[in-house]
Amino acid sequence: MKKKLLSALLSVAMLSALLTGCGDAAATDSTAPAAEAPAASDDAEAAAATGEGSVYLLNFKPEIDDQWQALAATYTEQTGVPVTVLTAADGQYSTTLQSEMAKSDAPTIFNIGSATDAQTWDAYTYDLADSALYNHLSDKSLAVEYNGKVAAVANCYECYGIIYNKTILADYCTVDGAVISSVDDIKDFDTLKAVCEDINGRVDEINDALGTHLTEAFASSGLDDGSSWRFSGHLAGLALYYEFLDDKADLTAGEGKITGKYLDNFKNVWDLYTNNSAASKATLTSGTYNAEMELGMGEAVFYQNGDWEYSAFNNPDNGYEVTGDDIAMMPIYFGVDDASEGLAVGTENHWAVNSQASEENIQATLAFLEWVITSDEGRSAITNDMGLSAPFDTFTGDFAPNNKLAACANEYAAAGKTSVAWSFNATPNVDDWRADVVAGLVEYTCNGGDWSAVETAFVDGWANQWALAHEE
Repeated sequence: MKKKLLSALLSVAMLSALLTGCGDAAATDSTAPAAEAPAASDDAEAAAATGEGSVYLLNFKPEIDDQWQALAATYTEQTGVPVTVLTAADGQYSTTLQSEMAKSDAPTIFNIGSATDAQTWDAYTYDLADSALYNHLSDKSLAVEYNGKVAAVANCYECYGIIYNKTILADYCTVDGAVISSVDDIKDFDTLKAVCEDINGRVDEINDALGTHLTEAFASSGLDDGSSWRFSGHLAGLALYYEFLDDKADLTAGEGKITGKYLDNFKNVWDLYTNNSAASKATLTSGTYNAEMELGMGEAVFYQNGDWEYSAFNNPDNGYEVTGDDIAMMPIYFGVDDASEGLAVGTENHWAVNSQASEENIQATLAFLEWVITSDEGRSAITNDMGLSAPFDTFTGDFAPNNKLAACANEYAAAGKTSVAWSFNATPNVDDWRADVVAGLVEYTCNGGDWSAVETAFVDGWANQWALAHEE
């Protein structure tokens, strides 16, 4: 299973280059006219014109459900082709997919996160090698290939790190006793920790000085299903990344055994989050916390999440006082190679088409996806409404990515920082492994247990799930 490190690093570099290129286009070509929509293929035009078949999209991202519902309605209005969108709840996609695929009216479009998923769903993945979706893909490495076919195609590329309120943080630097003089001083874990502890320990004093209404440094780190993936997936991903890097393994493909070499770093970051928050550790599983809102209402300065959050802060309908202009993103400084670390860049969002659907539904689905990435309506929805960065050559001019959090990844890459690969994509039986890691975090954080519960779930759990995933 091991591959050459160079190949993995090149993949990360290509993603960084793609981000940089698109970010530059958004920044320097904002007045460029909208690109002319490429002509639809004959098959797509025929499928749409006849109105035959139907489309059923099982959406992976709950935060953009409203946008997909609206886009589906627009397509149906224009073509007469019925499009159904079902959105799985946070942390429940795998379970929902298994349930829906067992039905007679199964999804015609579903999400694949990695080659492991492609192996699991091999009998259900239509070969997209000749599709417009694949042909328009800017970087073919963003497709998932398995068993001699293009099993899925990335529909976006993303980055994650620590989102922060740059307005409040800049003002904090002017307060007497501030431990930094500029946001740019935060370049490593130790400095980030010092800033967080100072803010959290002097909330009332800082509020009096700045007229803010902070309650904490870090937004809550919920361990309920709607939030825990940020830590069992994204935070854990850094521990995997640095271990894979040391082992010179493919940064997105682990083997049957991991050592948990960087779990102390994981613990340090996790403690930073939970010790500098107003959230009660005992109630982190309750599901009553809303970290996004805490940042959005100016109650917190820091919030671990990704660039997909940009649309929420850029949407005035949410009623947040913090807008897209107030936020930026820094790396999750892990205390390993902070001087070189950039944001975590990658994707676990790949469209797959159900090969078990009827031929009419397959063709209708391919036509719909082509329309999404070539029409003005589809491209505007992806870029402007969903706030995503799409990896297709059709997203130029007015449809180039304009996500300011994604632009932060460009800036780190341009400064020579190394983007962190999404190593959690290698996770065997991902939902089960993550659930065990969450259980360990609950034992340690909520129940006052020992960190060894996390270590056991992380290391032994990986071996167990790997064996289950690869048993004959």
